[in-house]
Amino acid sequence: MFTQAERLISLRNLRPKKKEGFLKVISVFSFLGIMLGVAILIIVMSVMNGFKTDLTKKILGLNPHIVIESNSFKIENEFIENLKRKFQHINISKTYSGEGIVVSNDNAKGIIIKGIDSNNKESLSFIKKNISKGDLNKFKKNTAFIGAELAFNLDLKIGDKINLMSSAFVATPFGSLPKQETLTVAGVFNTGFYEFDQNFVFLNLSDALSIFDKEEHDQNLEIYLTNPMKADSFKNEIQKLNQNYFVYSWSDLNKSFFSALKVERNVMFIILTLILIVAAFNIISGLTILIKNKTKEIAILKTLGLSNTSIKKSFFLTGFTIGFFATITGIFLGVIFALNIEMIRNILSNVFNFEIFPSDVYFLEQLPSEINVYSIMGIFIFSLIISALASYLPAMTISKMKTFRALKYE
Repeated sequence: MFTQAERLISLRNLRPKKKEGFLKVISVFSFLGIMLGVAILIIVMSVMNGFKTDLTKKILGLNPHIVIESNSFKIENEFIENLKRKFQHINISKTYSGEGIVVSNDNAKGIIIKGIDSNNKESLSFIKKNISKGDLNKFKKNTAFIGAELAFNLDLKIGDKINLMSSAFVATPFGSLPKQETLTVAGVFNTGFYEFDQNFVFLNLSDALSIFDKEEHDQNLEIYLTNPMKADSFKNEIQKLNQNYFVYSWSDLNKSFFSALKVERNVMFIILTLILIVAAFNIISGLTILIKNKTKEIAILKTLGLSNTSIKKSFFLTGFTIGFFATITGIFLGVIFALNIEMIRNILSNVFNFEIFPSDVYFLEQLPSEINVYSIMGIFIFSLIISALASYLPAMTISKMKTFRALKYE
């Protein structure tokens, strides 16, 4: 693609004379600009990818993949059996949840009360996987499992009594009062999801139905799939079996959240690419000045028989070489930084005494990072395209240069 003469000219341009020190400064800034732009793009995209992946895993771990609500219609056993026959390798459990208030040690907090079937292994697998204190075997009637943040805020420990009030009311001589029951804390779970750990309380299904004054026909169904990403297609098939029930998937509950995350990721990519474009202007200005300073040399090369195309290619190669090696260096730095971003975050937090990634805001305990090969390839190609355009535009001005005029004024 490039002849030896073109490569030699390009190499000579990359090593300016002492009197051309300004060109060296521009070349250095061009290199650093593209390098930092590529590195920052990789770091930000890795964090955004990791953020999305971690939150997806948390959401899938905290929520059923598909929920079927009775919608004022009784969920018949025939419907459940039909589900099992039609969709193999799915796990179905009965559940009921609603809003309530927990009262303990003169403190009160609004929570979500969720009743699960203690006889269903899939329902208990969540608590078993995230349990930090207590014994799962003690999860029986009149007991509760609470989140670690809720236990900390209300100063609760295993064996303490808590009062739960629901949104259901019971008639008393003093009027209607919220229904409440006293339960024993049997265990504490810690998912690492701050909002979940401070707002959820798990009860046995019978206790949940009792506190909300509901019957068995009011309970809902939760479905767990081997591949949660196919939840929407399963949801549509299930809805066709009975139009009376309300069916929704985990993605329906979090659609606005993931849409906002996608928009934020795209906006960040667009904003950060401006760094590359600014660095590309350095290449344009540097090559423009270089070509202006090399007018005499270019004219001599033309008189020696070197074509316009070859001269343009040599100057194009000069700018492209800067962009290429800056991109490679940026990818290397970006990947190294992304792989060690949690350690770097801890160091910066300790040095500046400032919490860079508060878990109560971002729902995660540590800064996530996921290196995506396709993202890196996209950034690599995009950076090379910008570098190529920035190198091509100044090189095209060589064709307008008149040899005799260049020699005359030199």
